[in-house]
Amino acid sequence: MVKLTMLNSMASADFTASLDQQKIWGIEVLDLKNCIFGKSVIDLSEEEAKAADAEIRKRGMSVYCLSTDLFHDDLEKGEAAFATEHLAKVERILAVAEILKPRVIRLLSARYRRGGGEPNSMKHILRHAPWLMNMYRRAVDEIAAAGYQATIENEWNSNIFASPDEIVAFFRELDREGKAFFTYDVQNLWTMGTFPSLEVYRTLSPYIGYFHLKGGMRGGAGDALEWKSALEDASWPVRELLREVVRDGVSPVICLNPSHGKERDGYDYANMTARDLDFVNRLIREVTE
Repeated sequence: MVKLTMLNSMASADFTASLDQQKIWGIEVLDLKNCIFGKSVIDLSEEEAKAADAEIRKRGMSVYCLSTDLFHDDLEKGEAAFATEHLAKVERILAVAEILKPRVIRLLSARYRRGGGEPNSMKHILRHAPWLMNMYRRAVDEIAAAGYQATIENEWNSNIFASPDEIVAFFRELDREGKAFFTYDVQNLWTMGTFPSLEVYRTLSPYIGYFHLKGGMRGGAGDALEWKSALEDASWPVRELLREVVRDGVSPVICLNPSHGKERDGYDYANMTARDLDFVNRLIREVTE
């Protein structure tokens, strides 16, 4: 049975209140990112991580993913900056992981500005910044050596993942099958210009290990995202894509995320997280029962 989770701050900005609300919603496994005693997960002290662990265990819950922002930085900053500000901090998140015992540690896609340069990020990286792939490999290897899996998620603007071709090329070049997989954030790739479809999913599915869901609606002509929405009202084929994800078993845990986009006049945004959770639970039951 596929399990559902969400970024912890979606339930509440107060950590213990978030745990209580997620428990009420039937969530058993957690994705910890920020708002953990007012801090991001990578900034927790040993004492704070132990306090968080105690609250989690007290409620019979466990941690699936620690969602860091590591590697989400401008590629133009160069090798030295990435080594200091990102690769060197893998040790810090591993110290937190030793206490919270997740299965997965998230890294992010680096930022890449395409204007006036090579439109394909991977061609640019391999020609001008091969050090980036070496750093991702080292981070993945350190995470795997500590007993966890790494996942690398596509972010939503100015980043190296704008198309399925770039993502496939990245993971082939990474060459860490079994140690690292792709978190496919459907709406994030949409904001980079790739509309969510079954074809896109099928191209990426050999690399996917974690699936992030957000709503979102088109505006006028074309496929561009404009409006924030619940999943049930999304412009992309949520039902069809989610059914395939569940049937393929590529993502044992599926994570809800808040939608990007502008708020549309007259749209009901009340209780959207709970509505999304109910909607996804219904779809999963339809597929699995």
